[in-house]
Amino acid sequence: MGAHSRAFVLHHTHLRPVPGLEEIRLHLADEVLPLWRAVQIETDDPDAALPYWAFAWAGGLAIGRYLREHPEAAAGRRVFDLASGSGLCAIASMQAGAAEATGVDIDSFAAAAIELNARANGHRVSVVGRDVLDEEPPEVDVILAGDCWYEAGLAGRVMPWLRQARDRGIDVLVGDPGRRYLPTDKLVELASYDVRTTTELEDLERKQAWVYALPRTAGA
Repeated sequence: MGAHSRAFVLHHTHLRPVPGLEEIRLHLADEVLPLWRAVQIETDDPDAALPYWAFAWAGGLAIGRYLREHPEAAAGRRVFDLASGSGLCAIASMQAGAAEATGVDIDSFAAAAIELNARANGHRVSVVGRDVLDEEPPEVDVILAGDCWYEAGLAGRVMPWLRQARDRGIDVLVGDPGRRYLPTDKLVELASYDVRTTTELEDLERKQAWVYALPRTAGA
């Protein structure tokens, strides 16, 4: 399905600079609902996931800005971008000098988008196309988790997995615009940014988003 998915992404998006991160270009869609309908028709699945891969979301934009300002967070390191979507965070880590980056997403169209977007920016990003949250954390140095707290079920799986990764010595960076399921009391705020998302599903075109670290526990 790889070539088919790539053709679908190319047909329904346009390559353009990312607002606030104009050095990165992504294949982005203009409107989410018509694209979502196209995905449902293409997959013959009325319950198909929203095409998160076709938009730049607030949490990912914040992580991208943070890595641009603090390249040392990724430079020379192995980076794992959880729920990668468009691959924005993985690409931003490569721009910051990461030794390697992997984008993980269960959506086959996202997997295609990550490959296309990485190539458009002159980088190579490996893609994992399965649910990794029931697996052991990977052998990496940094995990980026942007926009993983928009619904309770996913949020309830992500945080224990990230804690497990943190306890193994992996640095964890979280990006989010203040969604209700993000346990900010368990995180350390690193930075905040005014960002402009590329989807009307967000409450405001311009909004604030934060980058957090998952701190090490005593003795970890």
